[in-house]
Amino acid sequence: MLAGERDARSARTLGRLLTALEESPIGAGASILTTISRGLRAHVIALTGAPGVGKSTLTAALVKEVRARGRSVGVLAVDPSSPRTGGALLGDRVRMSGFELDRDVFIRSMSSRGALGGLSAATPSAVRALDAAGFETVIIETVGVGQSEVDVCAIADSTVLVAAPGMGDDVQASKAGIVELVDIFAVNKADQPGAVAARRHLRLASADRDVRAGQWRPPVLLTCGATGEGVGPLLDSLEAHQVYLRTSGELDQRRAERFEREMELFAHGMVRAKLQAWREDGRLTGAVRDIAQGSLDPAAAALLLMQG
Repeated sequence: MLAGERDARSARTLGRLLTALEESPIGAGASILTTISRGLRAHVIALTGAPGVGKSTLTAALVKEVRARGRSVGVLAVDPSSPRTGGALLGDRVRMSGFELDRDVFIRSMSSRGALGGLSAATPSAVRALDAAGFETVIIETVGVGQSEVDVCAIADSTVLVAAPGMGDDVQASKAGIVELVDIFAVNKADQPGAVAARRHLRLASADRDVRAGQWRPPVLLTCGATGEGVGPLLDSLEAHQVYLRTSGELDQRRAERFEREMELFAHGMVRAKLQAWREDGRLTGAVRDIAQGSLDPAAAALLLMQG
């Protein structure tokens, strides 16, 4: 680890940086990030799935397994925003504990801040910050609801869809077409009835995926975050997928797509910031009034927003 990475890895330093990124991902936070940014070296993993499937418990178990193999890990737990404060509804200590004294583990809850798809521009920037701090593995945990699953797949190297028996996640995944995007399926809470059936359904759904010879075929695993069952094989599969990405050349392609998605997130953030400025100084109210009176149309108002 470089000296700069040691300094950047302190919980206080990282906490301040990520706060700056959340508050102003396009302004001050991004400026700070450019001073420590480097080429991405960390393995970026996304865990997504519906509420109640045990993602936080599985994430904690995965962190423990990564540390047992001697690697450092940073976790970004992306929560829905509080409608009043814009902050994350859940907290770091609520999600997982037991790593407070481990300098090679960093856990942070982040707010989606109302971003479309559930991810804000701060999320990929936070990934870069953890990577720059020398964390070898970065895990993004997010609630998978519709577009947010697609978004998190776009900014991760390896994506795990977490399902649970009896919740219909296996059926919903096949309907939503998410099977085309994820790299590993984990049927969590494997100690509960119906886990084997859920795995069978997901295997059938993923069997329809168009996989050419030599391409990665997503495994469907049974896990139990509460007991640690299946977590070792899950990390084995993630490591195998990382090797596949590097040897096949797909890693470069995925990261090019990620950078494009990051630019989109920043662009969306800039529009939201301008809209908020209009809302605060009354221009939005005036534009709405003009549209209602017929002296302005929405397209022209949007153009004025972008220009101003």
